[in-house]
Amino acid sequence: MEGFSAIFSGLDDPRTGNARRHDLCEVLMIALCSCLCGGTTCTEMAEFAQDKEPFLRDFLDLKNGLPSHDTFSRLFRLLDPVAFGDCFSQFMQEFSQQTSGLVAVDGKTLRRSFDTASAKSALPMVSAWPCEERLVLAQIATDEKSNEITAVPQLLRLVNLEGRTVTADAMSCQREIAQQIVDQGGQYVLSLKGNQPTLFDDVARYLADPEARARDLKADGRRRSRAHRDAKRRHLRRCRLAAGHSSLARPESHRRRSPHA
Repeated sequence: MEGFSAIFSGLDDPRTGNARRHDLCEVLMIALCSCLCGGTTCTEMAEFAQDKEPFLRDFLDLKNGLPSHDTFSRLFRLLDPVAFGDCFSQFMQEFSQQTSGLVAVDGKTLRRSFDTASAKSALPMVSAWPCEERLVLAQIATDEKSNEITAVPQLLRLVNLEGRTVTADAMSCQREIAQQIVDQGGQYVLSLKGNQPTLFDDVARYLADPEARARDLKADGRRRSRAHRDAKRRHLRRCRLAAGHSSLARPESHRRRSPHA
């Protein structure tokens, strides 16, 4: 509870007067516990508090008793969603430090999140789901499905990946994403489809005949080495010309002597 209070103590309490009878962090903690147990409404949060009062009093003071469903409703209507989201993201970052195992990254569209009146489509979200803990560690909203590629790197920065394996679909099969996972101390298992034909063919050939792929890599290395040497020669030639020397203007000792000299 101390760690939770340290994070959420910086959140401004929008309530005034007698509405502040219940401590902000305690109300949020009850709401969190209720959600972890399947509660989705303010009424269910109040019922959870009544059913689990002995449990809650083990780590909460509850000086003014249990909050009612109106207390939960009033608080969540007034809270700044952006500020609350920042605090909750920080809390999940701290929580993720203690987790381990597999992290599944995927994008989903929230059910019933569309707004017909304002002609807004359903809201797509990208989430990081640790399979062992079975809860969402981090979540980011995207405008369109195509923006998932740019949202995943932001999402990964919110999660501790040290020693963890990240799985993702083919949309996240990007060099930058794979490199970021490695840089954060994790490993990755990314899906690959035919929409990346060159990479798909390379992987298919490697899996079909690893030795042939190894030979191709050696041959490619030799080609790169030759290309590097040729580029170096061209660079030196340009340097001579820029210095005012002809490519034929070599030192006397390097010139071929004419047979008629």
